[in-house]
Amino acid sequence: MKIVKEYVLNMFNGFCMALADSVPGVSGGTIAFLLGFYDKFINSLDDLFRGNMKAKKNALIFLIKLGIGWVIGFLASATILSGLFTTKIYAMSSLFIGFIIAAIPLIVKQELDSFKGKYKNIVFAILGLLLVVGITLLSGNSLFDVNLAKPDIFTYLYVLVSASIAITAMVLPGISGSTLLLVFGLYIPIMNAIKELLSFNFSVLPVLIVFGIGILFGIVFFVKLLRIGLKKFRSQICYTIIGMMVGSLFSIVMGPTTLEEPMQMLTFKSFDILFFLIGIIIIASLEILRVKLSKQTDVK
Repeated sequence: MKIVKEYVLNMFNGFCMALADSVPGVSGGTIAFLLGFYDKFINSLDDLFRGNMKAKKNALIFLIKLGIGWVIGFLASATILSGLFTTKIYAMSSLFIGFIIAAIPLIVKQELDSFKGKYKNIVFAILGLLLVVGITLLSGNSLFDVNLAKPDIFTYLYVLVSASIAITAMVLPGISGSTLLLVFGLYIPIMNAIKELLSFNFSVLPVLIVFGIGILFGIVFFVKLLRIGLKKFRSQICYTIIGMMVGSLFSIVMGPTTLEEPMQMLTFKSFDILFFLIGIIIIASLEILRVKLSKQTDVK
């Protein structure tokens, strides 16, 4: 029964991460941090490439369980939910604002030792906030108009490098890899390529393979640095994460302007209080579930 619960929980965690990763302005890393498995997620990614055989095995098992949920969530986002994020963008934006508002105090509580008495590190929170706001402002002007229909060598190289950078954002709480893909002009082309592949159009497969290789490169080179940072500079990183999460509120507000057919930014008039409250309730429920499961694990 315990094993079944663990599988279901990890798949659910991966599913939630994928939903967040697929929406510009939201980060899957935020979900991982909130649900209390962020360190395990980062350590597992690093162990998969650098750990001993036992560490590699444990990491692979954990990431497979997480990955199954992530794939299900991402496919749902790329197909069923993609229309929802377009037609109900203000409701979804309000939902994710509820997520972030509810998540920040919970994360501060979880990492209280990293914040208490180390208030000089608030400068890192400011830097994190400015970083996310800056990236968001750039997202309205992509650096390159990418055409994946007829890719050349430069396009493949561009996709490779962009994916490597974007995955670093996807594992960082508060900064959205999808927003970075928007800046690089790749978000819509990649999402469309995934839809084409699901329709059995295999002409887009080479580009998606290169994109996947770029993701692996990003994980190999960045995650090790992040793991070391969490051990040696945890307070600074936690402050940065909180700053990025606050900055992500601005990203979510501006999210509707980054759609394929841009819409007006979220305003008080278009803000959906019901979905905002639902977001808060969901996060509160997940926190209760996390604490309950944590207590069960400690007892056993």
